[in-house]
Amino acid sequence: MTRLGDLERAVMDVLWDNVPDTSDGVTVREVADALDGRELAYTTVMTVLDRLAGKGMVQRQREGRAWRYRATASREAYIARLMLDALDLGGSRDAALVRFARSVTGTEADVLRAALGAEAAGSLTDRVEEPRADRAGQPALADEATDR
Repeated sequence: MTRLGDLERAVMDVLWDNVPDTSDGVTVREVADALDGRELAYTTVMTVLDRLAGKGMVQRQREGRAWRYRATASREAYIARLMLDALDLGGSRDAALVRFARSVTGTEADVLRAALGAEAAGSLTDRVEEPRADRAGQPALADEATDR
């Protein structure tokens, strides 16, 4: 999975923060307006959204002369994919997981324990989609049903 650049991340944050999953999405103008502190040209925002669509991070739908954009997966699904990709960077996944487990707070450890317990009991699989393969055969982002 490709990591997002600073501007791509800012655009995705707008989509993740301001667009419910049931929405038809937002226009380039609406994204540009939400990024008001950055003083970006409309065409710059349009290019970033077009590139994000090419990466499969957003989907777009034609509405008249404009496009409406929405995220293809939740922020949490994107972060989980980044974490899984980081585990694949080399070395021992087990060692990396142990080191990660030692670095989380007590509350975070409780969340992980609960999720692992639910997974073992089979109840978590009802709430989270399995990763889908994208065009390159890589697992695509799986969106969590609980985010909707």
